[in-house]
Amino acid sequence: MRAIVLREDKQVAIEQCNVTDLPEGDVLVKVAYSTLNYKDALALTASAPIAKSYPMVPGIDFVGVVKESNASDFAVGDTVVLNGWGVGEKHWGGLAEYARVKSKWLIKLPTNMAPQDAMSIGTAGYTAMLCCNALRDAGVTPESGNILVSGATGGVGSVAVAILAKRGYSVTALSGKAEQAEYLTGLGASAIKDRKEYEGKARILGGQDWAGAVDVVGSHTLANIIANTQYGGVVTACGLAQGMDLPSSVAPFILRGVSLLGIDSVYCPQERRQRAWNDLAEELDPTVIQQITHEIGLDDCIEAAQNIMAGSVTGRYLVKL
Repeated sequence: MRAIVLREDKQVAIEQCNVTDLPEGDVLVKVAYSTLNYKDALALTASAPIAKSYPMVPGIDFVGVVKESNASDFAVGDTVVLNGWGVGEKHWGGLAEYARVKSKWLIKLPTNMAPQDAMSIGTAGYTAMLCCNALRDAGVTPESGNILVSGATGGVGSVAVAILAKRGYSVTALSGKAEQAEYLTGLGASAIKDRKEYEGKARILGGQDWAGAVDVVGSHTLANIIANTQYGGVVTACGLAQGMDLPSSVAPFILRGVSLLGIDSVYCPQERRQRAWNDLAEELDPTVIQQITHEIGLDDCIEAAQNIMAGSVTGRYLVKL
């Protein structure tokens, strides 16, 4: 099998491996598609120590067909999806033609979703749905007010804009890519705000502009979003593109009752995970997925990862194995 392999000396290359080289697991999957997420880009460009051991095959998600199974929940021929669980970091991941994993990490692909659509959505889109569901579960309705989505041209942001707009919310896209205005309005954004307005030091309290928000950026941007959230509003945080710090104040939380909800896609419980995928299958128009997807092969992944780190990518990379 072919796989992208990370070595301890920061060398990254496509190598020919044996299926017997795969780590332990009770299910063997022939991978059909994987994706390139921000975490994968960090690993492939050696920009951060994502891999916890070496050699490592990156790729934090994949979809494929079960070829061998010692698990009662999965049979040969089942189409399955994996997101997170340390795969691509602690356990060989999806940027390979085969993967052997633990059955508890897998869910069955909804029958009304094509495998390529599942990975066009990928962990980014699945995370976006977790954020959208968290907002709704917290009582944020379309009548509550405007919703802000940061990083709106990226994978999480694009799907979040599309899902929230379809659910009837008024969505403002926060982006630094003015040339992508038509793309964002096509996804359903009703307004676009320049991210520069949110990148600097946050005020303790700002205008009460947002009933809710989906943030993938962190740091000053998240602090500004919190400061500008209305009384009783809800902010979901799932990313750290600007940084892991949060230079904020307790004022929005104790004076406006703002809630900050952390969204974890890696170890998310299976019930919530399956619900997110079922909702994506029902609510996300495949044509939306297709317009934000760039299909590449394994040989293109390293260059594509460099593009992600340079911030020059709109939408998603779908990796066909």
